[in-house]
Amino acid sequence: MEWREYAEQMALLARDLLAQDSVQATLEAIAASAVKLVDGCDAAGILTVRKGQAVTLAACGDMAEESDRLQGELGEGPCFDLARRKDGERIYRIADLTQPQPAWERFAAAARTLGMGSMTGVLLYTDDADFGALNLYARRPGAFGEDIETAGWLLASHAAVALADARTIDQLGHAMETRHAIGEAMGILMERHRLSEDDAFNVLRRISQHHNIKLRDVAQRVRAEHTDQS
Repeated sequence: MEWREYAEQMALLARDLLAQDSVQATLEAIAASAVKLVDGCDAAGILTVRKGQAVTLAACGDMAEESDRLQGELGEGPCFDLARRKDGERIYRIADLTQPQPAWERFAAAARTLGMGSMTGVLLYTDDADFGALNLYARRPGAFGEDIETAGWLLASHAAVALADARTIDQLGHAMETRHAIGEAMGILMERHRLSEDDAFNVLRRISQHHNIKLRDVAQRVRAEHTDQS
């Protein structure tokens, strides 16, 4: 794919990602777009490592899912190394998985049995708790040359921005749902027990603290009980 055509595809991708209505839909669109836009890419996935555990957030192609599973089971692999590196490196490239890989002997051996020839990955985001990487896989060794770094960065940059926006929207949606649930539960308590607004909220808060349950969950239980009694 020519760079001009690739840039046009990136612009279309940006609009497509921002049009997704959930974090999960955004992640799945990112993985699918990587396979579509990167020459030689047979599978792609987004992996997160949280407290040493590998979790597949989205995958397009069986190779991506199997690679994530292997790295999680073995506790080794390029994604884990990328997470642990402290030198600021944000991309890796394995040109030929059919050759010995001393850094991850067990992973490389298992990857070869799955038909992986080469792979590359770009860090998407980091925070105190986890990291995410966009990982690309090819059956053919040497599928990803040095120019994949530029292509990978362009794709990952769009993906990271869209992912951040999607996560923010998702968090706001949950916050609005929580506020609505608490408000409705307070109204039920005010009507049922003739409480003031402050007293109704304090009842919910005390139950939450006493039973170590989130305030949102307490509110949802009050609503559910009210529905059952109606």
